[in-house]
Amino acid sequence: WQSCSEWEEFKASGYSTANGGRITFDNPCDYFTTGKTKAMTLSLSVLVAIEMFNALNALSEDYSLLQMPPWSNPYLLVAIALSFSLHFVILYVPFLADIFNITPLSIEEWQLVLLWSLPVILLDEVLKL
Repeated sequence: WQSCSEWEEFKASGYSTANGGRITFDNPCDYFTTGKTKAMTLSLSVLVAIEMFNALNALSEDYSLLQMPPWSNPYLLVAIALSFSLHFVILYVPFLADIFNITPLSIEEWQLVLLWSLPVILLDEVLKL
């Protein structure tokens, strides 16, 4: 990526931020640092959500979530809520977001995260049949 400045006709498109701003790249090579922040944040959020939803699947190896509801283990629900809360704190507290090099997500981006992570529940439910 260090030779990016030597690439002819390389352009990078911008993206919108959670607060309604827009990140553009005056220097297209900035894409490989600043531009990756949104993708890394989305990837991290999808992984966090998948792991939390997969924890729900682990309530029982044989029984569906319909047969053994999540509230049968309240400690697990507290742990999941705490994990998501910590993730939100890291995302939306600017000091921590800078440390972890992530950016806040918009509502639409959270919908995308859920779209990619919720199928883990459906897949495990099908495997339990």
